[in-house]
Amino acid sequence: MKVLAVADSDSYLKWAACLLGDLPAGSSPELVVVRTPIAPSPDQIAAAVNGAAGSGTGVPPVLSARALRRAAERLRPDVILVACTGPVVDVLVADVLADLRPRPVFVSGLPGISVPATEKAWLFRSGCDLFVLHSEREVAEFSQIAGRLGGGGALGLARLPFLRPAAERGGGGSAVVFATQAKVPRERAERERVLLALAELAVRRPDLDVVVKLRALEDERQTHRERHHYQRLWREMGEPGRLSFAAGSMHDQLARAAGFVTVSSTAALEAIAQGVPSLVLSDFGVNAEMINLVFEGSGLLGTLDDLVEADFRDADPAWCAANYFHPRERGDWAARLAELVAEGPREPARSLLDGPEHAAARRRTRLRVEVPPRMLRAGYRARRRVRRYLKALT
Repeated sequence: MKVLAVADSDSYLKWAACLLGDLPAGSSPELVVVRTPIAPSPDQIAAAVNGAAGSGTGVPPVLSARALRRAAERLRPDVILVACTGPVVDVLVADVLADLRPRPVFVSGLPGISVPATEKAWLFRSGCDLFVLHSEREVAEFSQIAGRLGGGGALGLARLPFLRPAAERGGGGSAVVFATQAKVPRERAERERVLLALAELAVRRPDLDVVVKLRALEDERQTHRERHHYQRLWREMGEPGRLSFAAGSMHDQLARAAGFVTVSSTAALEAIAQGVPSLVLSDFGVNAEMINLVFEGSGLLGTLDDLVEADFRDADPAWCAANYFHPRERGDWAARLAELVAEGPREPARSLLDGPEHAAARRRTRLRVEVPPRMLRAGYRARRRVRRYLKALT
């Protein structure tokens, strides 16, 4: 089975690289990055594929949409794993990679926690034949959305592929790792509170190395825009304490961790898998907007005061079983994929975004994958200047 995996950002690249390692024996995977304004840097690409079994040979190339189409025509894959943000999934499946002969099985998914399930995620991926999810709860919630909206293909259950078992972890560590999240907390003042609490922990526990694990360096792109980058914010605060900042592999950071903390991050699941006592901050709310609703009942929710006291916890076993830590044998995504490939020609999944009302949005996304990012940003700036000029004339 030949599999072509396409990623468009750091998070999706890491997910795709790891998921390829769970393909059935005898599969032949190839991994590429489609060029967009959020495409990962060379360092991010190297970190994403480092140690990911099945990611293909060497460093994945970055291709324009047209080059991607040519690569797919040359490879003639049985499967295309579209590991991309929603609009890019839609435009690749419905436009850039449409009408390939023979038609491959299109697979997509989300690279982390997807609770609560959203209609938007389903709509953008409704043109795919298989939607990979990572917990029984996610499958149940997306099944309800699929039943209500229609469209789409099958749902498949997997384990999040980068959850390394605790057996791979060494002894106790000497670091506290804070995993940042690009979208939350949203306000600058809230992020300053987190940094100050980390600094206070460093004062109280000089035996610990307090590390802010960044999703990307200041000049690197990531899946979601980060308005108040933690390292820049710390510098603007005058660096009032002893903190260190690191990018790269979360797995490497957790290998030396005595404790883990986040506001909302899939990295919390990595910490649980490695047996690192953890804390999910609830000071800014526990809700869908904060992307931490799934941690209710986990036993990990706590406050900045708990962080200062280094009060880290182990996750509740019952919560783990229901959320992302189901037995691997319950996963059926690879079997479903093999069945879809074996079936041969089939009726394609029906995208819910094929109507004329969505055509303009697809054209805009096509520009994002066709036009070099520098040219695209220059065009956006020129358009804003024209708008400001016209507004001044009125």
